[in-house]
Amino acid sequence: MSASVCQAITRQSGSSFAPAFALLPRPRAAAMATLYAFCREVDDVADNDALPPAERRQALAAWREDLRRAVRGEAPHRPVLRELQPHLTAYQLSPEHLEEILAGCEMDLDLTRYPDWPALDLYCHRVAAAVGLLSIRIFGCRHPQSTAYAEALGRAFQLTNILRDVREDAARGRIYLPQCELARHRVSEEEILSGRYSPRYHALAESVAARARESYGRAAALLLVMPGEDRRALIAAELMGAVYWCLLGRLAARGYDVFSGPRVRLNRATKFYLTARTWWRLRVGPFRPNYGVA
Repeated sequence: MSASVCQAITRQSGSSFAPAFALLPRPRAAAMATLYAFCREVDDVADNDALPPAERRQALAAWREDLRRAVRGEAPHRPVLRELQPHLTAYQLSPEHLEEILAGCEMDLDLTRYPDWPALDLYCHRVAAAVGLLSIRIFGCRHPQSTAYAEALGRAFQLTNILRDVREDAARGRIYLPQCELARHRVSEEEILSGRYSPRYHALAESVAARARESYGRAAALLLVMPGEDRRALIAAELMGAVYWCLLGRLAARGYDVFSGPRVRLNRATKFYLTARTWWRLRVGPFRPNYGVA
């Protein structure tokens, strides 16, 4: 698989991440597209409901073994891993973080409910923060706070995704909203699975959004203490932050009612505006974080 095919996977996915890669120098953009292709491919394996869970588990195990083959310097079987292999050394990507992404996908085979925040935090770390920790290596960040920044922003992204995708996840029988919050706000699983919106659901969703805002705020505060060189290196992450912060705002404006109407998304004009604003703030100034602020 050529780099252009990995880039095509990114473009065809319709992901909010794709426009961010265009802000990077070409070699780093290619590396990010390849990392995204890896994440997309293994996530698709976990979400392939046409296959029994046992077969999906075997497929993910095969991905893990092929990844380890790439790490050992042997020729991996999968084209995406052949494309990813040179980036492992060039950007010193952690094999442990790549395996954590696979472990997060495996959690979707085992778990359809999350009892409390620690359980959900582990999932968010594996499927989102681990990607961020790999990404900052590709971006070229050197400041020690960039690790905590990636953790915070990844968690914020995943909580935003969870709020946006409640209806789609429920159709698969999955509820990522913590059961402790369902109990606290007196929202039953049946209400979510059947798509019934209520003031109680609004309060439940707002409690999750508040956690997301805390994480956005933490990432913004960490960004402010980094030198300008590192802030500029994070331009793609900052655009992603702007996009997801805007999505969270639109969810809040709808009262977090994702059970009726179209899925919350941003149009091209909004994405273009956010891209231009991000570039201006980081390249020209005055500098302000793209999220976590009113």
